[in-house]
Amino acid sequence: MSDYDVIIIGSGPGGYVAAIRAAQNGLKTACVESRETLGGTCLNIGCIPSKALLHASELYEEVSGGHLKKFGITASASIDHAGLMASKDKSVKGLTDGIAFLFKKNKVDWLKGHASFESKNSIKVGDETHTAKNIVIATGSSVTPLPGAEIDNAKGVIVDSTGALSLAKVPGHLVVIGGGVIGLELGSVWRRLGAKVTVVEYLDQILPGMDGEIRKDSAKLLSKQGMEIRTGTKVTGVKTGKSGATLTLEPAAGGAAETLEADVVLVSIGRRPNTDGLALEKAGLALNPRGQIEVDHYLATNVPGIWAIGDVTPGPMLAHKAEDEGVAVADNIAGRTGYVNHDVIPSVVYTMPEIAGVGLTEEAAKEKGEIKVGRFPFLANSRAKTNQDTDGWVKIIADARTDRVLGVWILNRLAGTLIAEAALAMEMGASSEDIALTCHAHPTHAESLKEAAMAVTGKPIHI
Repeated sequence: MSDYDVIIIGSGPGGYVAAIRAAQNGLKTACVESRETLGGTCLNIGCIPSKALLHASELYEEVSGGHLKKFGITASASIDHAGLMASKDKSVKGLTDGIAFLFKKNKVDWLKGHASFESKNSIKVGDETHTAKNIVIATGSSVTPLPGAEIDNAKGVIVDSTGALSLAKVPGHLVVIGGGVIGLELGSVWRRLGAKVTVVEYLDQILPGMDGEIRKDSAKLLSKQGMEIRTGTKVTGVKTGKSGATLTLEPAAGGAAETLEADVVLVSIGRRPNTDGLALEKAGLALNPRGQIEVDHYLATNVPGIWAIGDVTPGPMLAHKAEDEGVAVADNIAGRTGYVNHDVIPSVVYTMPEIAGVGLTEEAAKEKGEIKVGRFPFLANSRAKTNQDTDGWVKIIADARTDRVLGVWILNRLAGTLIAEAALAMEMGASSEDIALTCHAHPTHAESLKEAAMAVTGKPIHI
């Protein structure tokens, strides 16, 4: 038996960050992880490997698609599939090894295995029992299954996001079930590498929960690139054969069924909290109707000494949300002040162009009161024009009375980076005028945020 000040269950972005910060705060800390490597879903089979493939496929398309010719550059490219996967794996290994190093540096004990509660202050990992004054649940989430479409990543016909990261070859036709972030990103990877990609989404638009204008324009751009997007369509069946799968589709509003042939089917309809096997009832914990663990402002559960962060709690399932909560919960446990502003959590879709937003959508903002909206197209941005990459725009939503920024949405190659300025501005309670009066370097894409802020009052310079 081992006694700790803090035990964190799960070593994903929330868990490993919580463990390191707890140790930095002088607490005797352990982190439970059953994988052979640390980092959770994000580093091992999620954020990091997908971004490695996204970047590689973007480079390939720049050359193979002839995009470089507009700059007077002629080149050709071919795919070394094994090399592509090896590069992805190298990125993952470097980062997971880095976390192991940080654990050693900060004297965090790694308890290898699955954890389950024995009581509110003790857990069992393998044959060993460990006690702690505080236990943090950071077990993340896993793929939501689709009834009638059994995932078998080894066969490579019906796969989830994990399988789609390691396909043995570029499929002739990839059908993605679900028009959310993960499906669009992985669909983009394989489309660029040569696959025909069809996205089937039950709702009337892709990217549920995002700003309506950005959902509409993103669909147009992805369709222009060659991705077939079929919204308002439900999948009623998937059957595998010798060389692929056959999907049965029906209009969501009702109508005649049709079939669609695919070499590979990616099921990407969402994620669900990982709570199975934790024996939460032994700790006195119960789940809400959505299978999540409820927490208060301090990330504490209803059981004193038990805390929860990340995807197992309500809110967006985002790695950076979990990271911030990891720091906050470790500080709260140490008697410091841990804080996360859940109203300012940016989200990014790493398609090309990227899609990013923070705060309220235009639709949600209108429901709360009168607003002002400023828009600025990258077609009028000097750096974007020079780079011959002018797709997209910036939109700033501000309160009509106070001018305080309520939300920012960006569609652009650099949207994921640009959204950081918007998030900082909102965290500091900035008005659109504050952004408009802030000097931005020229020529940069970031000037488009300044211009959009100026447009809130109807006085942009370059449109």
